[in-house]
Amino acid sequence: MVAEERVWFITGASSGLGKALTEAVLESGECVVATARRVSALDYLKEKYPSSRLLVVQLDVSVNEQIDNAFKAMIEHFGRVDVVVNNAGYAVFGEVEGIPEDAARKEFDVLFWGPVYISKLTAKTVREVNKKGQVAVIFNVSSAGGFSGNPGLAFYSAAKFALEGFTESFSKELPAEWNIKNCILEPGGFETEWRHTFDQFPQHPAYVGNPADFRSLRGSITMLGDPAKAAKAIIKLSREPRLPMRVQLGSDSLAVVKTKAELVIRDAERFTEISRMTDKDGVDGVAYGEMIVKRLKASSNT
Repeated sequence: MVAEERVWFITGASSGLGKALTEAVLESGECVVATARRVSALDYLKEKYPSSRLLVVQLDVSVNEQIDNAFKAMIEHFGRVDVVVNNAGYAVFGEVEGIPEDAARKEFDVLFWGPVYISKLTAKTVREVNKKGQVAVIFNVSSAGGFSGNPGLAFYSAAKFALEGFTESFSKELPAEWNIKNCILEPGGFETEWRHTFDQFPQHPAYVGNPADFRSLRGSITMLGDPAKAAKAIIKLSREPRLPMRVQLGSDSLAVVKTKAELVIRDAERFTEISRMTDKDGVDGVAYGEMIVKRLKASSNT
């Protein structure tokens, strides 16, 4: 069967933003491969939509074999992929010194290596299965914390930072004729199950009384975002002819990203002399920098 409408592949579809997006895409008349570790949470959608519109697949994104099987099922069922949303995730919370290494590595498997493998399979599917020239979009869900790190969430932020760097590089490698667009989504705080499902570790005794302790702040932070509105925004973005590399979801995320970008520029300008001190003698660093700027702008997909 080849779907007449666009086919979306969404990870983490059983809760939060993934659930809201799955519902919104189906309501818009398009097709969804909804993946989750707990597929029973999607039974209500299977009762509402026919198999010609919805395929539910069990998937742990940290297991490559399961990703392979999910893509195989999608191709057999719908015949292609149009929009991929790497949304599945969770947060490990605690001081860096108090989080076991295996817990930190597991978070990277879910937040980073899973999306990396899915992105690679998407490129292969678009190249070998999709109709030539057909536009495809990969949305990698990062976070405001993927642009500006927060205490207590170091490994979450590190994995999201890595995902953003990967997405930038990967998007520049893809030949233009494949028509694969990449976009990083940076949500702020959303009132979803995510905030209540942190994998939290006891406070490290050396940090007791630390004024920078994020534990005391978590309960008082306003979750500004509405998942249903975010879903509509993502669907609208998916139809944009030219996607930016990053889009902030929420005024809180917008403020965080803009403020950090301004601070980075301020510090770069303040310490310009130090930066230029390391250039080789006889090299025009200013001219070379201008050349780099032109290359970066040329490689941008905006």
